Amino acid sequence: MRVDRRWRLNISLILAGAFAVAAFIPALAQQQNAPAAPAAAAPATPAVSAAPKPKSKKPKPAPTAASPGTTAPAAAPATPPAPAGGPQPKLLGQYGEWGAYTAGPAGKKVCFAIAKPTSSVTNPPNRPRNPVYMFISTRPADKVANEVSIIIGYPFKPGSETSVEVGSTSFALYTQQDGGWIKNAADEANMVTAMRAGDTATVKGTSAKGTQTTDTFTLKGVSQALDRIAQECK
Repeated sequence: MRVDRRWRLNISLILAGAFAVAAFIPALAQQQNAPAAPAAAAPATPAVSAAPKPKSKKPKPAPTAASPGTTAPAAAPATPPAPAGGPQPKLLGQYGEWGAYTAGPAGKKVCFAIAKPTSSVTNPPNRPRNPVYMFISTRPADKVANEVSIIIGYPFKPGSETSVEVGSTSFALYTQQDGGWIKNAADEANMVTAMRAGDTATVKGTSAKGTQTTDTFTLKGVSQALDRIAQECK
């Protein structure tokens, strides 16, 4: 499976820019019912990377975009600073732990929802890794809607698979470098539906060095974030 390296670079810059945008929105905006971003200090700048799902042999049906409709955004967690330069995305709204953004790398409009885990555990403990993100993207020009990916913060063990548990349902992911994507295309829409109705999503993986990780994401705000990007990227 081949990853589009130009898209990986573009999304790396988009993600960095997204969190730079969030980091500088004043807390006053929240009091005025506008999307707010964190004021807390952030960790050192990570090398954030993501890529669209590598091409598989089976065609991937695009899930139906969610109907528009949002509630008042909630405060966001601290976000990492970003390097200067690169495409700067527009923050559409911060909903619980989930941010909704839009950007236009290479002239193509992209909308995405993104969150960091609320808890991360490594075994052995305290192993260093880059920040972790769950990323749900919609790219109208590529006829892609609600594509779920995981940026795990380390290179996966080559050839390994991982999973995301949403409630009592487990969704298999295949891995490449530091990314994970839904293994069975038909499961992607089911996973998004489960996320909208669920409380948490738990991702388990194994690094190339054998470190086992468990990352838990809250799903509070994910429905509103997905509704907002569906509204923006119709």
